[in-house]
Amino acid sequence: MRRLNSITFKQLRALDAVCEIGAISSAAEMLSLTPPAVHSQLRALEENFGCALVSRTTGGFAPTEAGTALLTAYRTTRAALERAVRQIDTLGKGLSGTVVLGVVSTAKYYAPRLVVLLRSAFPDIDVVLRIGNRARIIQMIETGDIDLVIMGRPPRQPAVEARSIGDHPHLLVAPPNHPLTRLDRVTPDDILSQHFVMREEGSGTRILTMRFLDEIGEGREYAYTEMESNETIKQAVAAGLGVAILSGHTVHEELKSGRLVAIPAERLPILRHWFVLHGADQELSQPATRVMDWIVANPDRFLPGGARVD
Repeated sequence: MRRLNSITFKQLRALDAVCEIGAISSAAEMLSLTPPAVHSQLRALEENFGCALVSRTTGGFAPTEAGTALLTAYRTTRAALERAVRQIDTLGKGLSGTVVLGVVSTAKYYAPRLVVLLRSAFPDIDVVLRIGNRARIIQMIETGDIDLVIMGRPPRQPAVEARSIGDHPHLLVAPPNHPLTRLDRVTPDDILSQHFVMREEGSGTRILTMRFLDEIGEGREYAYTEMESNETIKQAVAAGLGVAILSGHTVHEELKSGRLVAIPAERLPILRHWFVLHGADQELSQPATRVMDWIVANPDRFLPGGARVD
């Protein structure tokens, strides 16, 4: 217990910041501290446990195995405390609760509308939106930072309970004057000869694209450029940098305007599903249950192409 009683949240915040950013000076700036103060917090933690919690790598500082164990506990505890703070705040506002809704970045094109609809349907519930790529959202499920998640393919780990809310087509898109648009039949060789524009590692869209190309090419190499947002990818494709496989809901407006076109081919579009889910070991609050049930019952009101609200 001596070790536990000696730990402070300031020390844990310092450890978290250094491991997230990879540098003591940048972590200190983020925490509004001096670098010596952050170093002192880390040293106190390591003396308390009698082992190294961070190690220096070519990319900066990273957690050791012991540091990772401590960070996991800290992030889970912090998430629980943040939920308690939100609950107290909502009680003070006369609301019945707060629901934190996490969505993968592909869903950010309709997520704000969904939040507006939810707040209209449940004025007594404070709906908070969190957006991140697939890897980040999965991490938030693990630490309990979010109540509900909207994403494509549910993760294998951590275990979740998921309900389908609608189709999620993925299309091969190109500018309207692209050579592929003039072919009567687009073959796998035609596709593999293109330069692709892809999302960053950790993105579900990137995973889907690479799996599709590996399957049709049986492991053949292909050229690609990496970008960190769907918006940038759409602009790059429209400018002629290459082609991309993107969610049909991500490019809904560009297809309507003719700025981009969908290339038909065998095995395209790739049809997936949207799911709303939560951690399998997470007991949903009554407000979260109400929100989840509404999302499952009303996908046509927020998915692109669905019915509009009068």
